[in-house]
Order: sequence, then structure tokens, then C-alpha cells
Amino acid sequence: MTMYKTCGLDVHKDTIFCGVFDGKHHQAVKEFSTLTSSITSLGEYLKSEAIEDVAMESTGIYWIPIWNILEDMGFNLTLVNPYLIKQMPGRKSDVKDAQWIAALLHKGLVRGSLIPCKEIRELRTYSRKYIRLQQRLTSILQEMERNLEMCGIRITSFVSNISGKSVMKVIHALVEGENDPEVLAGYIHGRIVNRHKRETIVESLRGHTTPQHLFQLELSLEEYELLCGQRDRCEEEMSRLCHLHYPKELALLQTIPGISLLSAMIVIAETGADMKAFENSGKFAGWTGLRPRNDESAGKFKSTATTKGNRYLRAILVQVAWAASRTKGSFFKEKFSRLCLRKNRKKALIAIARKMAVLIWNVLYYKEEYNPQKLIVYEPGKVQAKMDYHQKEFKRLENLLKN
Repeated sequence: MTMYKTCGLDVHKDTIFCGVFDGKHHQAVKEFSTLTSSITSLGEYLKSEAIEDVAMESTGIYWIPIWNILEDMGFNLTLVNPYLIKQMPGRKSDVKDAQWIAALLHKGLVRGSLIPCKEIRELRTYSRKYIRLQQRLTSILQEMERNLEMCGIRITSFVSNISGKSVMKVIHALVEGENDPEVLAGYIHGRIVNRHKRETIVESLRGHTTPQHLFQLELSLEEYELLCGQRDRCEEEMSRLCHLHYPKELALLQTIPGISLLSAMIVIAETGADMKAFENSGKFAGWTGLRPRNDESAGKFKSTATTKGNRYLRAILVQVAWAASRTKGSFFKEKFSRLCLRKNRKKALIAIARKMAVLIWNVLYYKEEYNPQKLIVYEPGKVQAKMDYHQKEFKRLENLLKN
């Protein structure tokens, strides 16, 4: 009978420490480099030892090439959060870490992180690059606005969107050498001109440009157009993968108020579109970092702030919640208005985002379209609690009026 063995990998930038445990004894820890040929040799060594289960720490990005190579070689891999398998202080070394991971895996004491399939990992690469590009584009737009203001051009005070066609046409004209405010005013949309009067728009375009500011503006414009092209390419790849592998999930998510095609693709990329990885909607909401933390001591709650979670998914859920809370006739608009009566707007928005997370879990888990009727649940206890709350508020207002 073959003895069951497990392997623990302590991963660093240039080295990998490989520990093997058979339930009773630790084998001598071997050291490998992070070169591709060395990682392949590591896989061959594990096969020679008849090892199938391998666990490793999620150290930065260093684990990714090791995971990809060993996954293709057929090993059962587990990625572990280092925070959950910390060694005792004063007893930590690279060799002992590898042995410790192997022992924990053998005894079933490790909890693996969620690693999606290859298609989702590819989609996630495009979606996260899209988000980073969008953030850089926002910074460049702010930089161009500062350059315009240093030139005395204040057209951005009269438009709602700096990246709109009107402002971009003005920037192109300035870079090409056009300074006449009357000519520049012709690039502004008629609705903006009618709202603020043509004289005001012309004066806002009358500035004092200098060569250095125009040079900075030209560089910013070139970078902006380059990043826009890269962003569009990322969006095309995201759309191709989603329509190829997840067309049903993509359509289901877009039935939810506030979720557009782009936000649906990002949600699929971050969640994997498979809610079986989460026991229930509460677990999923906690994974996003939108659930209040439990910090109770001696019957007192020290903090109810939200927990840490997937920052990419959390950000898109907050944006989706904001869109849903402004959608006319939706359940979320009414809910947001009611929450704002007893909370500030930011807390109410986070509450809506958590509800959106719960709704996304149900839509993807049961493969059903969004049905607003299912959100309206009349529970006698909650109804009575709301009535008591409003009666209490009425009494408080009456006392204030009397005083």
C-alpha cells in the first residue's frame, strides 16, 4: 500500500523550498529556483515521490508561474493565505515553513483560496487591466484640466464631462495652434452655449497660452488617446470571452437594474460566474467586503465597519448600486431613499451595494432573471418594527415643536 504524501511549497522571488510529509516523518527539504526549467524539475520530483496534493503560500505574484506549470502537470493544488498558516514567532525559517505547510495539508487543516478556471483567469487579466487603464485616464484628464486652467482657459467650469467631445475638440485645436476664442467656441456643443450664453463661453476660452503648457497638453493628449485605444482593446477581449463562454450569465446579470454590459463582464471576471463556491449569499457578501464586521467585547460593539474583500468587485458593486439607486421605478431607488432618512448617503449606498451582492448571488446561483416581486417580502416582525420606529420619531418631533 502506497503511503499518502503531501507537499508544501514556501515560495520566494528566486527560490522555492519543497517539503514532503508522509504523516509521520518529514523528508529532507529540497530547494529549487523559480526558473521555468527548475519548476518543471520540481514537478518531476513530486511525481517520482508519488505526490498528488500540493499546497503553497500566496506570496505576491511569485506563485502564479509555479501554479500554471504544476497545474498543467496534473497536480491537485491548494493556494493558502499566509495569514492563516503563520508559524510560531521565533521558530520561523524557510525550511520549517515548507514542512509546516506540508503537515497542515496532510492533516486537512488548510483552507484554500478561490482560484477560478483558466477562462476566468484570462478574463480577469483583461478586466483588471481595463480598470487600471480607466484610473490612469482619469488622472490624465485631471492633468489636462490643470494645464487648461494654467493657460487661463476655464471651459471645464461650464461642462459636465471633461472627456466630452466639446472639450477634446478644443484641446486638439489648441495643440494645433488655434488660439482665437471665437473659433474655439465653435467646437462647443450648442446646448452648452445656449445654457451659459455665447459671450460667457467665448470669454472662458480666452486665455494666455505659453509654449511649455501647450507642450504638456500635447503630451497628455497623446497619452490619453493611446490609453483609450488600449482600454477599448481590453473591452473587446472581455466581450469576446464572455459571449463565447458565459452568454447566459451575461444576459442574466443585465436584467438587474444598474448593471450594464461592462459591469456584468467585470462581475463575471471577479466571481467566476459560479456561485457554488459560496455557501450562501451572506458568505458571498462577506467575500466582497460589504458586510459589517463582528467586533464585540464584553457585550459592547467596538466597530461595525465593513470588512476587507475583493477590492475590484467591491468597487464595481458600489458603482452599480449608485446607478440602481438612481433608476426610476426600481426597488433600489425607493430603498435608498428610505435608508437616507436614518443613515448618511454613503452608508446607505454601501447597504444598497450589499443588497446588490445578495441579488447577484441569487441570480447566478439559481440561473433566474431578476424579479423585483421577490424582493418585496412582508414580514410581520419587520413591519411592526418600522411602525414602532416611525411612531418614536413622530413623538420626538412633537416634543421638539412643543419646546
